[in-house]
Amino acid sequence: MNIGILGLGVMGRSLAQNFERNGYSVAGYDIHLRFDQSLFKDKHIQIFDSLDGLVAALDKPRVILMMVPAGKPVDKAIVSIRPHLEKGDILIDGGNSFFVDTERRLRNLGEDGIRFVGMGVSGGEQGALWGPSLMPGGDASAWESIKPMLESISAKAEDGSPCVAWMGKGGAGHYVKMVHNGIEYGDMQLIAEIYDLLHRGTGISNRELAEIFAEWNEHDLQSYLIEITSRILWRLDEETGESLVDLILDEAAQKGTGRWTSQNSLEVGALVPTIYAAVEMRLMSSLKQERILASQLLGGNTPKFSGNKEQLINLAEKALYASKITSYAQGFALLRSASKEYGFGFNYADVARIWRAGCIIRASLLDDIASAFDKEPELPNLLLNDVFRTAVLDSQSAWREVVKTAVDLGIPMMATSASLAYFDAYRSERLPANLIQAQRDFFGAHTYRRVDKDGVFHTKWE
Repeated sequence: MNIGILGLGVMGRSLAQNFERNGYSVAGYDIHLRFDQSLFKDKHIQIFDSLDGLVAALDKPRVILMMVPAGKPVDKAIVSIRPHLEKGDILIDGGNSFFVDTERRLRNLGEDGIRFVGMGVSGGEQGALWGPSLMPGGDASAWESIKPMLESISAKAEDGSPCVAWMGKGGAGHYVKMVHNGIEYGDMQLIAEIYDLLHRGTGISNRELAEIFAEWNEHDLQSYLIEITSRILWRLDEETGESLVDLILDEAAQKGTGRWTSQNSLEVGALVPTIYAAVEMRLMSSLKQERILASQLLGGNTPKFSGNKEQLINLAEKALYASKITSYAQGFALLRSASKEYGFGFNYADVARIWRAGCIIRASLLDDIASAFDKEPELPNLLLNDVFRTAVLDSQSAWREVVKTAVDLGIPMMATSASLAYFDAYRSERLPANLIQAQRDFFGAHTYRRVDKDGVFHTKWE
């Protein structure tokens, strides 16, 4: 058989069907087997009740894709499958593993000549079934062997190109997936803040907002997340007839990739304040009981909006687009810093291209991002590209007006505000860090440099 899949949960089952539909025979194994195997009836998918059986059924060199939860389950799966593998076999981890763990596993398995690939998979259940965005990295010698099958099952962009490319050595594939998810966190929070401003802040109904988001999806903001936001806002609860989104508890969960992105950005010296804000707001959302108490003691009522709603809607569209550009700029700047720090050698145009379809952050602006990096592969920041620079500058006054309106209404817009502050800081020729450095020299004799002459200086301040 052509490929083995270890772990047949939702994603594993979907990928198995995707491979089979594209002409590959699949051997599957799951330690629990808690699913209806009739799902695979009349398909070239065979389920085995042992790892021995799965491995014996595969063509050599064997290709096995693990679809198990990140962390210890991956290590346990490797321990269980490793004795059955031979030199030259390819083992792929398709979960959301931390890139450092991927590099450790790559070195460990390499001792036995087993080629290990850490591969980001984005698109959820439907993406896995009909075409995900795939981000493989690791043992480069494995790429030519797995490239045809990964290209066949991947999503296809509008120009027909497959949304998969080799990301680089080590944990490059999982690093790119981590940053993808970080951008996803930021994008979702930005959308939620605009929704909150227009719904809670101005009283626009969910049905009206569904139409607004659907309209936005026809223009610059066209993206998967804008599309599903419109569909969510349309949905009514079958039992009560009320808007379903209003009945969902306002506590947002997280699986760690946004937090990893934030933490690692500090290690490589990159700024991703939009993602920080998104992670922080998920943490804030978990303090439900405290927020209820605080709203009673601190006065949580929102003042009534008295301005022009239609005008605010138009401003909000521009502010959301500017924030979105800034968030992507931060994500690609992080990839740039990490590529230097870890030697990944990312091709940023390729990253943008494979995110154009299949993945959660797919959006029309990714075509412009890919073009920007094609023209200037070492572009330091997307805000310096003519297309994005013009778009953000054109939206600047709207962006500021939206943030000011939110402040007046007491609507928290941490990610939108952080995006605007990043833009203002990045374009500031002079920042108040001179005062901070003077303070450091005052209390700790940390020295400073001057703008008018070379050298390092210290002042006796007292």
